[in-house]
Order: sequence, then C-alpha cells, then structure tokens
Amino acid sequence: MANNGSKYSFWESTQSILDESLSYTKIPSNLADQIKTCNSTYTVRFGVQLGKKIHNFVGWRSVHSDHIMPAKGGIRYSIDANQDEVESMAALMSYKCAIVDVPFSGSKGALKIDPKKYERGEMARITRRFAQELIKRDLINPSQNVPAPDLGTSEREMAWIADEYQKLHPNDINGKACVTGKPLHKKGIAGRNEATGRGVQFGLREFFEDKKLLDTKKIETGLEGKTVIVQGLGKVGYHAAKCLSEDDGCKIISIVEKSGSLFNDEGLPVKKVKKWLDEGKTLKRCPYGKFFSDSAKELERECDILIPAAVENVINQKNAKNIKAKVVAEAANGPVTYKGDKILNKNGVLVIPDVYLNAGGVVVSYFEWVRNISQMRFGRLEKRRDEAQIDQFIKVVEKMTNQKMSKVDKLKLFDGVDEIDLIRSGLNDMMVDAYQNIRGQMLRSKLPNLKIASFKLALEKIAGAYDTIAL
Repeated sequence: MANNGSKYSFWESTQSILDESLSYTKIPSNLADQIKTCNSTYTVRFGVQLGKKIHNFVGWRSVHSDHIMPAKGGIRYSIDANQDEVESMAALMSYKCAIVDVPFSGSKGALKIDPKKYERGEMARITRRFAQELIKRDLINPSQNVPAPDLGTSEREMAWIADEYQKLHPNDINGKACVTGKPLHKKGIAGRNEATGRGVQFGLREFFEDKKLLDTKKIETGLEGKTVIVQGLGKVGYHAAKCLSEDDGCKIISIVEKSGSLFNDEGLPVKKVKKWLDEGKTLKRCPYGKFFSDSAKELERECDILIPAAVENVINQKNAKNIKAKVVAEAANGPVTYKGDKILNKNGVLVIPDVYLNAGGVVVSYFEWVRNISQMRFGRLEKRRDEAQIDQFIKVVEKMTNQKMSKVDKLKLFDGVDEIDLIRSGLNDMMVDAYQNIRGQMLRSKLPNLKIASFKLALEKIAGAYDTIAL
C-alpha cells in the first residue's frame, strides 16, 4: 500500500500531538522538554561474514525515559528503519506503558535490513551479532532494557537473542527475562502472539459500551453485526479480525494488503483467507471475495470500524477527508498522521488512539517478564485448589437438586483454569481499566477527543514519576 506520508511525518506527528496534549496540562516547560526528548539513542554498526563476503549493517536502540526501569520496547527489522522512527516509537512505548499501568519505561530498536533477502542461518548470525552489540552496552538486560518482537521479527529472533544473552551472562538467574515474545519452549508465555490483536478486541469491546460517547455520533452500542475493514493481515490484524468475528459477531467485509484488497459484504472467513496467504498465494485469486487492485481506495469504503493494523501514516491529510468509517481503531503504531487525525475529528470520525489500543503486546510482555523473574507458571499454585473447589461445588449442586450434571456442563465449569485464560483475563482487565481512566480524563478535563486524553494521562503520570526522583 502506498504511504502518502513522508518518512519524517511520523516523528512530526508524535511531537505535534505531544505539544497539543501538553497545552492541557500544568507540566512546566523544562520538565515537558525532558519528557518529550529521548534520553539516549545508540547507533551500532557491525559486519557479518556471510559466505566469502562481509555484509555491513546499522542498527539503533533508543531509550526514551529512565523514570521506571527496565525500559521496554520491540526490535524491528526493516530496510526503511531510521533513527527518527525509532525515537518516536520509543517515546510511544513510554506513554503506552503509563496508560495501561505497566511498570516499564519506553525503548525501541531497529536494524536496517530486508529479512527476505537472507536465509535462516544467515539471519541467525546477523541477529546474534546485533544482540552482542546491544548486550555489551546493557541495552539488552532483564533489569535495564527488555526487547520484544516487532515488524520483521518474531519469537525466532527473540530466542536467538535470549540464547546470546545467556552465553554472555551464564550466571544471571533472570537471564530468560532479557527479552519477551519468546517461544513457549524457551520460557515464553501463552497468548503472546495474539496479545496485541486480542488487546484491540478488548479495547473495542469497552469502547462500544460507552453509550454516552457513541450517542454523540449516533452509533449503536455493542460489536454484534458491526462491519469491519482490516488493513494488514499480519499478526496484529489477523488476531484482531479473527477474535472480533468469532467472539463478538463482527462482519469482516474487507481485508486490505499491499497488493490489493479482498471484499465480501457477507463477511470474509478470516482464518481461511489467512491460510490462503500463508501458502504464498495472493488475494487476487482468493475465492472468498472480490479482489480490488487499488488497496488505498479500499480504506475509503463505508464501514463501522476501520482497523489500520500495518504501518504508520496510511491515513493522512491527503486521504483522511475520504474516510467513511464511523470509527478508526489504530491497531498499528501511528497509522493516522497528526493532520489526518484533525481531519477525521472535524468530520465526526471517532479515533481510538494507538497509544492505548495496541498496548496489548506490552501488557502480555509484562506478564511474560514477571513469569520469567518468578520462575513459575501463572496459576501453578491455584490450579488444583480451584479444580477441587469446583468439584465440591458440583457435588453440592447435584445433592441439592438430586440430579447429575452432564459431562459437557462439568467441562464448561472446569474451563478457564489454564494459564492462557489467566493471561487473557489480565489483559482484558488492564485494557478496560485503561479505557475508563482515559475516558475519565476526557470528561474531567473537557478534552476534545480520546487521543488528547490518552496523551495527557500518560504525560501527567510520567511527570509525577519524574517529580519524585532527582533529575
């Protein structure tokens, strides 16, 4: 999909929304400047011999803030990566953690590379060399800086990084907590792959129960039957679309990718479309809907919810006026530019901000980090006790009613004691609480929209943390 915003506009958008949000606070200008500025950005350059040739690479790791440690944020692999983008996303991580009450500050990393050009073994060598450069600067450390997957990386890269850290720090008992988003067999956690998309679902659920706000735009509460367009069927977009369609009765009418879009007004089978794409096929020949080659135009189709879930700046001052969605749910980082956001607000489109909505990843990363530090699976101490209590409850009910409960009903009662259920429950709770805090901020301060409320909430929390430490 064509990106009509400049590479620099993501940084500009972040600074613009910060400045506007700060105008609603009483934070002193010198403290505001401290919060807005990234504390440090390290640029690393290194060579890796692949075959008979040395390949040179450049990467970055930016720490936005030290007000709470460790700093947290993903590492992305992209040929378009640059320092401004890394610093902007590090800042967003600080605000995101503050909004959802995760005790991390913000960090971000990137390696300028096209992963598709290298074989698995080559990617392992490159990743391990990059990890070495970061580890020896304590930019990967369970108590100081904890990366996670991002664009172009996955649990595979996190496993390589964790292994490299433990080679260099074999006596660190918390070594596995140096990164999150690891595979399950490498001390990862259930639900991490779906976390950001699942968080989008929980955030949308809570948003669509906000009758007072929805009434201002004549939108009905509840997700049942809502039409949805998803831009980007990657990890975030796929899980958001899958969960919304299967659990909440949403109708995914369009899936938008770089090469085009697939439309079906009756609703697309998300899992089947994903399987089709994973097999290396294109949407053009996909049998589940009608193909359109102009993917950018598809964002302008009428729908209840538009979910941009891929890259930044896809909705900007050039196309925002054409957006017909009632709600834009920012599942990606910075998918709507500052000027684009202004146009959407002017036209009555409700925007759920990325700094809140896509925080599910860092929430579940926090759970994984805690699990690694504690060296114990969630629910380990309670599982058998809970099962025994449920079993006793069933016996009491059967005795009182003089009837036997069916096996199906018993299984339903026992369901929900696994770790994945605890992870989802915790994520749901934190997304609900965060939305209520944002909405409360919006109402108390009479703010114009959820985005300003989100950033004001984050800025004041961080300012409060700085106020208690020596700067």
